[in-house]
Amino acid sequence: MNSSSSPRWLVAFVVFALAVASSHAADWPQYRGPQASGVNTSKPLPTEWNIATGKNVRWQTPLPGLAHASPIISGDRIYVATVVGLSDKELKVGLYGDIASVSETGSNQWRLLAVERASGKILWNVLGHEAVPRVKRHPKSTHCNSTPATDGRRIVTLFGSEGLFCFDTEGKLLWKKDLGPMDSGYYVVPSAQWGFASSPIIHDGKVIVLCDVQTNSFLAAYEIASGKELWRTTRNDVPTWSCPTIVESGDRRQIVVNGWHHSGGYAFANGNELWRLNGGGDIPVPTPIFANGLIYLTSAHGNLRPMRAIRPDAVGDITASTPAGTNAAIAWVHPRQGSYMQTPIAVNNRVYGCSDAGVITCFDGKTGRIFYSERLGLSQGYTASPVSDGRHLYFPGETGKVVVVPVTDQFSIAANNDLGDICMATPAISDGTIFFRTQSKLIAIGGM
Repeated sequence: MNSSSSPRWLVAFVVFALAVASSHAADWPQYRGPQASGVNTSKPLPTEWNIATGKNVRWQTPLPGLAHASPIISGDRIYVATVVGLSDKELKVGLYGDIASVSETGSNQWRLLAVERASGKILWNVLGHEAVPRVKRHPKSTHCNSTPATDGRRIVTLFGSEGLFCFDTEGKLLWKKDLGPMDSGYYVVPSAQWGFASSPIIHDGKVIVLCDVQTNSFLAAYEIASGKELWRTTRNDVPTWSCPTIVESGDRRQIVVNGWHHSGGYAFANGNELWRLNGGGDIPVPTPIFANGLIYLTSAHGNLRPMRAIRPDAVGDITASTPAGTNAAIAWVHPRQGSYMQTPIAVNNRVYGCSDAGVITCFDGKTGRIFYSERLGLSQGYTASPVSDGRHLYFPGETGKVVVVPVTDQFSIAANNDLGDICMATPAISDGTIFFRTQSKLIAIGGM
């Protein structure tokens, strides 16, 4: 059948399908976008901008409160979570070793906002919960660090110790669940509470939540339509600040999580453990990613900071006999080249990791060969994770300076840009625009 003789309904269906596909391609529905990849190659992003002159700045919108939750995007809307209150709003950024918590006793409001993607206009701002925080936070943290997730019809946000909340696209609260206090802190000094940060993800009608805390840790799945708990698997590890990741390979669908004593994979259907891995850095923060047919795990602090590539068909305890060891499940490992705060990013068969001090390392994704390990050059801490348009990598620093690096195996810096504000949240990308959430506002950077 040629195109001229195709039924009109078929042509209309194809046009509709392409429109839907295009819409979904522009979405960034969770922390770091689809599968936490951090990549959207649909359109090039600007490498340079100027907040003062407005060059390549589409809009800036002030945001209430204090939060590190990243923006997410669905259709023509951006969703951001925040907490507003009388508490101290100061952030202590930089590279330092202070483990003390910030003591706050004032009442706070946890809120979800919808922002028009094209203009930056706030469409609605709804209250999810109001209370005195159940736990304390780190001086660099907030009481709203977890990024929301959406399936296009509902938005789920984890307000840490205040619970799991689900809203519709008009801001109506559909359901909520109290998961108990999320006491995330330093296992060596349990009184040092640092604030919860793992973000929920949505897959196949289920909300997946990882809660690695001081006591009663678990991985769980909830029905997005009702909030009903479908399964819960107990975990026994130190607190982590990582998000779960869905990995589909062959006939296996699994949830991969980062940890110190227990990184591993769990069956999506029922939460049963598939494989486990012991060792690494004892403060796990980066989220696992899946690319090049491999799962990349990294963590830091303590004696080790490994970058590891795991085969997705791993089974049982895959821990190697030495920190640098490989086996049937561990494709490659570098015991001292991993990342503390930032989630790695995989582009064009390469994997890039960055330390909190700004040392970027480029690996061959399949073999682990190191192409380079170089400093980004600016004196600032790096907490937010990089994102990419497939052409350049964008590394936001804590002081708001963003370093742009070409996607090649040769190190160079394409540009340095300044957001003019503290930036601790990982940006989002959609349709040739990169959206930065700073301490005080949401900024859209795109070609004019």
